[in-house]
Amino acid sequence: MKIFLDANVLVAILNRQYPLFSNAARIISLADNPKFRIYTSPICLAIAFYFAEKKSGTQRAKEKIAVLSQKLKITSTDEETVKLSIENIKINDFEDGLEYYSAVNSGCTTIITEDVSDFYFSEIPVYNCNDFIAASF
Repeated sequence: MKIFLDANVLVAILNRQYPLFSNAARIISLADNPKFRIYTSPICLAIAFYFAEKKSGTQRAKEKIAVLSQKLKITSTDEETVKLSIENIKINDFEDGLEYYSAVNSGCTTIITEDVSDFYFSEIPVYNCNDFIAASF
């Protein structure tokens, strides 16, 4: 199963935001299971870095992103991703469109975010961390 993680899940992990941290960390740990591939985008990593840097400083944020990046597969955000995001009239938030098409173009079958309603236009399942764990285990 290919799972895409939105920035808010990464922020929860990097900044140890409870109560979300426990379930988000559990989902990240699925990267060690050969049945799962966990993806995110460069944009999500940039957003997560921004919030980690505010809390922990630049050097520590870089270290955290480096460790996290070793666990994750990174999608691409290219010209096609941008074009699809712009052309889809259902998408109001351009950044969410970029994340969505970056996930879909990488073959992800699920998106995990704490803002499920942001992906109202999604044609693949979207869960928050708690609901994904409840549905999967």
